[in-house]
Parts: sequence; C-alpha cells; structure tokens
Amino acid sequence: MSETTTATRPPEPDFSAITTEQLIAYRDAENRFRASSTARAILGEPDPGAAIDWQEIALPGRDLPVRVYRPAPTGDDEAAARTDLPLVVHVHGGGFVGTAVQCDWTNSHLAAALPALVISVEHRLLAPDSPLANAADDGWDVLDHVVRHAAQWGADPARAAVFGESCGALISALTAIRAREAGLELKAQVLVNPAVDVSKTMFDHASMAEYAHSPTLALPQLRLVQRLAVPPGTDARALSPLHADDLSGLAPALVVVPTQDPVADHGRRYAERLREAGTPVRLSEYPGAKHAFLTLPGVEPQAEAAQAEILQFLRAALAK
Repeated sequence: MSETTTATRPPEPDFSAITTEQLIAYRDAENRFRASSTARAILGEPDPGAAIDWQEIALPGRDLPVRVYRPAPTGDDEAAARTDLPLVVHVHGGGFVGTAVQCDWTNSHLAAALPALVISVEHRLLAPDSPLANAADDGWDVLDHVVRHAAQWGADPARAAVFGESCGALISALTAIRAREAGLELKAQVLVNPAVDVSKTMFDHASMAEYAHSPTLALPQLRLVQRLAVPPGTDARALSPLHADDLSGLAPALVVVPTQDPVADHGRRYAERLREAGTPVRLSEYPGAKHAFLTLPGVEPQAEAAQAEILQFLRAALAK
C-alpha cells in the first residue's frame, strides 16, 4: 500500500448489506486515507529514529509486501551494520480493511526504542475469495521466512516475537500456535484487543452485547468479518485460538484489552485459557479505551501508556 500526500476519508457503508464491489471500493478508499499524511493527525507521526521502507518477500505462490522498520543509521552507520537485532513480526488489524502504514507510529517507536527489526505483514485482506486462512498463512509464512533467512535481514532468529491488533492479534495468536507446532521458540506474543473467536460463539460474550453499537466497531462490522473469515463448511474452531485444544507451551503473552470494546471478553477469556494451560500471560486492561486505541494516538489518550507497556514487555522478553 503506497503512501499518499492527502486523501479524504470515505463515508462508512452499511456493513450489513454491503456488496463485494462496494466492499472493494470502500477498502481501497479507506486504505488510501490510512496511508496518507492527512491521517497522521489521528494515527500519529512515525519516530524519526526509525528507517521505514517497503519490501517484498517471495512466498509459495505469491510475493507478499511487508513494511520494514529498523533503527535509523547513526553517523557511523552502526545501526545499518547490525546483524543481531531482535525480530518482531507485526500484523495490522482491520480484517477486511487495513494496511501496515496505519501502524507506523507504533512500529517505528518499537524499532527505534527496543531497538529491533520490526516487519509488518501486509496480509491478504478478508474478502469473498480470501478467507481468514489466507491471512493466517501470510502471518506464519513471513515469520518462518524471516527466521530462516535471519542473516539476510540482520536479525537474531533466537529472539523473535509476534505482535498484532484486533484481527491482526488473531493472526498473531494463530502464528504463535503454529510456531510451537513447528518447533520454533518465540520469546513473546503481544495481542492487543484480540478478536480470537470467529466460531459460532463469537457473539456470546457480555462485552458484545454491552458495546454492540458504540462507541466503535459496531456489530455489523464484526458479523461481516465472521462471514468473510469462515466460509460455509469451514471448521471455525481451527481459526479461533480461544477454542484451540492445547494452549500450553506457547510464548509468554501480553494481552492488552481496551474495556469499551465488543471483543474485550475475547481477550479476557483467552488470557484465562492461556493461564489455565500454563502459558505465562499478563492481562492488562485500559479502562475507557476503545477498540483500535493503540493505533490512534492522536485521539486516544491511553495509546502512549499502552505503547510504553508493550515496549517494556518486549524489551524484557527479547533481551540477550
């Protein structure tokens, strides 16, 4: 997704009746806005201490864009020459809409302050011809590729973490499970406002009823996410970490929950299940915060506090 100078935000469509053509048009217009300089008043300015660029990774059957954040080179090019940076693979939220650019504030600050190599996955978005399984494959395949080619990226494969928000947190949680199954030891997983249940029980949570239509992320959007994520005949449990058979032996988790969020109970219940399975977990709630608050530092006062907590958690987990 290329950045633009200015863009106008499109009006929100009727998600309960949206057609495929309308979805594509809305997604393209909304992502142009999120990648524009206009949006930075909401999404935050990138940290000048990080260098940011787009790259493509050749994966089986596709070339996938990733947004790469590194500590900016110093006068003596020390940062450019580093070959041992910890790795954070990030997945942006949005489900059927979204771009890695919307997370420049968060990821650039992590890259500069940790310091670390942060790779944000421009995953395939949910659509009638692109279910959640595609996006889940993108998250895992990028992590697997970068770890296997760590020397080319200047990363330390023994110090890797995953991080995501909303649907991106769902993909990150699935990636952490696949990493365990593949014998890849992750040091941490950070799951912010995670929507970790796309099964038939997705809406059977008290927070869903309480925040169904306000203050953000209305129920019709979530119903659209579920319809696109799990086509008929799909075993939704396989894509819902909340219902995974075994959550033991996973990377230590930080689960960040904004309380005024329909999926708040998804995060709370997932933290409970991780704890019951013996996986170290910290549940951190932000009273009054809304869905996607971490990516909206221009309007959400608690974004900086959450960013600081995530930085502290990852710094400890990824230390040599």
